Amino acid sequence: MTTHEDLLDRLDETRERLLVAIEPLSDAALLAPGAIGRWSIADLLSILTAWDAEVVTGLLRLKQGKTPDKLLDAVRNPDAYNAGRYQDAQGRDLDVIFEDFQGARLHLEDWLGEFSAKALADPQHYKSLGGVALGRLIAQATYENEARYLPFLQSFAERWQPPAAMDQEIITLAGIDVLDIGLAPDSGQSNGDTPWGHEPGDDEDEDDPRNLA
Repeated sequence: MTTHEDLLDRLDETRERLLVAIEPLSDAALLAPGAIGRWSIADLLSILTAWDAEVVTGLLRLKQGKTPDKLLDAVRNPDAYNAGRYQDAQGRDLDVIFEDFQGARLHLEDWLGEFSAKALADPQHYKSLGGVALGRLIAQATYENEARYLPFLQSFAERWQPPAAMDQEIITLAGIDVLDIGLAPDSGQSNGDTPWGHEPGDDEDEDDPRNLA
């Protein structure tokens, strides 16, 4: 049975893994496009913040006896939701991004305490959820969503080199000395399949100047 404690444990575990993955990275790395599809890590943090906030809004609506329409739509169409939140994220200050990232999660954790184990685990408790347990819906929108990006973050962190850094490693080629310049990883690539059918960060907005595909 899904309980408040179960959800908190899974939320904390996944969030800790994400923070460990990005902890070695500089601000420049966090802001560099191409970490996940065309997204920067800062973009991803803003998008994950939006998901947490959407869940909080959904929980409030359930408490008011209303249907959490926007949350349900987001879970059904995550690529479209992510595309909208990506646009919203542009130009935001990194300190504000981290502040909101932490604040939205704390707000969500506080709200989970408002729901009983039955309300979280019983698929029939909220008719407006169409037979889906509230705890399952929360999992999809939060820690399961977050966990699918972890391999991409870990890979990016391992490959990252500052674009301006000069390795100064001399390579002799046909009698000519050539500088081997360390470059940032290919910003148009990410790997692996995703549960929702699209590569993370691929929101198919062809007009966006940061679309590096």
